[in-house]
Amino acid sequence: MKTQERQLVYARQAEIIKAVAHPLRIAVMDFLRNGEQCVCDIAKYVDSEQSNVSRHLSLMVAAGVLESRKQGLKVLYKIKTPCILKCFHCITDVIRTQAQENQQLLDAI
Repeated sequence: MKTQERQLVYARQAEIIKAVAHPLRIAVMDFLRNGEQCVCDIAKYVDSEQSNVSRHLSLMVAAGVLESRKQGLKVLYKIKTPCILKCFHCITDVIRTQAQENQQLLDAI
């Protein structure tokens, strides 16, 4: 892959990471891991106003992380490519490793 092509890929990867790099959006992703949900249920789960959640959902749809569809008066959202959840497992492993290292440091004190 040429340098210019790699830069385009890196830029797109950064956009996707930015689209999920917010505590509320991570909570949304966690909730949607079990399948499609309406915005009203997502808002309840993340304990936020529906209008606020809708803004976050729109950003994630625009980045290609989520997809939506209308069903009557409801808008339903789901994770477009579920393998993105593996990224969160990896991040949790990083946190776990850091906690273990910190515990070793505390034990040494």
